Amino acid sequence: MGKGRLEAFSDGVIAIIITIMVLEMKVPHGDSIAALGPLVPVFLSYVLSFVYVGIYWNNHHHMLHASTRVSGAVLWSNLHLLFWLSLLPFATGWMGENHFGQLPSAIYGVVLLMAAIAYWILQQAIIATEGPESVLRSAIGIDWKGKLSPLLYLVAIVSTLWIPWLAQALYVLVALIWLVPDRRIEHALKRHGD
Repeated sequence: MGKGRLEAFSDGVIAIIITIMVLEMKVPHGDSIAALGPLVPVFLSYVLSFVYVGIYWNNHHHMLHASTRVSGAVLWSNLHLLFWLSLLPFATGWMGENHFGQLPSAIYGVVLLMAAIAYWILQQAIIATEGPESVLRSAIGIDWKGKLSPLLYLVAIVSTLWIPWLAQALYVLVALIWLVPDRRIEHALKRHGD
């Protein structure tokens, strides 16, 4: 099977996820600046989640660009990733509506953690399909970002019990780590002749 259908389907699901998140932001009742005040946590959680979805979309695109074929394992692994990403609108809305409360923030972290694990599983499925000499295998190297992120998510989830603001800071930190463009796959593609 070619990867074109997988890319198109994934792009469509990710576009819907972003659409659902923005539709969850309700219009304030009132025409003053003060009416926007209660929406600040909702807007901030939306911005953070939008950045996360954008990071996943960007890295997913690069990862699939480095692959040449799709197997059943890749299809199911991709669906697994999309499942966890599809829960982001719910977790985002709940966290924002409850002003970054403990349980909503912990659930948000669980969704991020599970999405990171699902991404790793998809990455491994692609490598298994492509073989050990694959472009993706050579590109990821030691993958310090991929190893550090789940650890930071776990610390954030636990910290919601005692220091809720630390969880938010860690979620932002992980996003910032991934926001810096990751050129490993681009470099590997150039080495392998694209």
